[in-house]
Amino acid sequence: MGPLLALASALCYGIVDYTGGILSRRAPFTAVTFLGQLGGLALASVAALVIPASSVHPADLLWGALSGLGSGTAMHFLNRGLSRGAMSVVVPVSAVTGVALSVVCGVLALDDRPGALAWLGIAVTLPALWLVSGGRAGAARGAGDGLLASAGVAVQYVALGLAGPAAGLWPVVAGRVAAVLLLLPTVLRRGPAWLPRPLAAQALLVGAGAALGLILYLLAVHRQLLAVAVVLASLYPAVPVVLGLALLHERVTRRQTVGLLGAAAATVLLTLG
Repeated sequence: MGPLLALASALCYGIVDYTGGILSRRAPFTAVTFLGQLGGLALASVAALVIPASSVHPADLLWGALSGLGSGTAMHFLNRGLSRGAMSVVVPVSAVTGVALSVVCGVLALDDRPGALAWLGIAVTLPALWLVSGGRAGAARGAGDGLLASAGVAVQYVALGLAGPAAGLWPVVAGRVAAVLLLLPTVLRRGPAWLPRPLAAQALLVGAGAALGLILYLLAVHRQLLAVAVVLASLYPAVPVVLGLALLHERVTRRQTVGLLGAAAATVLLTLG
């Protein structure tokens, strides 16, 4: 069940990455990011009320809040990079580096001990993600956004994984509150960037999708090793490629084909490991 939940999280994030990237080129990325966190807060709050929590400790909420600070940072720099048209740089750098940092934290700090097959799957995942995203080097500006986003991704995943199962989904709610508060000064400093109603609704839905991805990840990490859940959840860059093929009739490159096959192999290895 854990691997399926982590893969469902990857699917959510892939769809969010695809739609959010397009939206960030049509509207100010700060407004898209902020409204997205509000949409995520709304969905997470409803889900937390529906799914009971047996015992919520302050430490669980603090871990959730730290995860939210990572989420807000990751989405801010990811959307900034996407708004600059550096998707081929930002996505692979943020995904691959975020996975690597999260796995290292899981092994060194949380005493995760993946099996041999899981380690092989982790090793396959890193180059596969890079190839799926295009496998191209880019401008330092885009790479910098990707590195900053990847640090946020690692904090998001590791901190949320430290929240206790008894806390239910309230750590995700605490994270959305922290993300909103983190981004609020930037929005106020830049002045209100009101979006047309259709774009604002899309931004709220994108944020709700990201929150759903986090909820699925949290449920997954309570059922398996954090290192494995992170890697499976981070296969999301494959989704925009598939959506581009299906919806935009784009042509996949040879590198991306190899990357997609590698991602599929990594999924099997991680599930068996």
